[in-house]
Amino acid sequence: MDETITNPAEKPTGTGFPRLWRLLAWVGLFAMLVVVAMVLLRKQQGPVTLGQKPPSFTLTTFDGQNIGPADMSGKVVLVNFWASWCKPCEQEAADLQSAWEYYQPRGDVLFLGIAWTDTEPASLAYIKKFAITYPNGPDLGTAISQAYRTTGVPETYIIDRDGNLASIKLSPYTSLAEIKAAIDPLVGP
Repeated sequence: MDETITNPAEKPTGTGFPRLWRLLAWVGLFAMLVVVAMVLLRKQQGPVTLGQKPPSFTLTTFDGQNIGPADMSGKVVLVNFWASWCKPCEQEAADLQSAWEYYQPRGDVLFLGIAWTDTEPASLAYIKKFAITYPNGPDLGTAISQAYRTTGVPETYIIDRDGNLASIKLSPYTSLAEIKAAIDPLVGP
C-alpha cells in the first residue's frame, strides 16, 4: 500500500520546534531594530542642553585615580573632550592649563580632561607637551562622549555647583579670558 499524503493538512506537525525557532528569530530581529532605533534617536538629539543635568560618569585617570559624581558634587566642573591628533585642541591647551592653575587653589572648581579616541602613549605625550596638571583620562569605549552626545573635539561642558549644565563650548576656547568668563559667574567672589 502506498502511503502518499495528498492532503497537506494531514502532514505530521512534529514537535513544533521549528515554529519556536522562527518565533525566537522574529523576536530577536525586533529587539535589534528597537536598539538601532534608540541609537539613531539619541544621535539625532544632538548634544546635551543647557539647564539639564548632564550624564554622570566616573573617569579613571591616566595615573589610576577614579573621579566620580561624589568628587564633582558641589563644585563647578569643566569637562573637556580632546585628542592628541586634534589641532584645535592644541590651540586651547595652554589656556585651559592656565585657567586650572588660577582656579585650582580655590578647591571648588574641578577640571577634567577626557581623551577621545586616542592612544594612551599619544595622550600622555600631549599632556606632557602642554604641561597639563589637571586630571585627565581616556574615554574607554567612548562611553562618556556617547553619554554627552559629543560631535567632535574639542568640546567643553561646564557644570554648575547644583549639577546643572551651565555652559557648552563646541569649539576651542580662544583665550584664558573666555574660559574665566564662563566660570567666574558660577563660582562667585
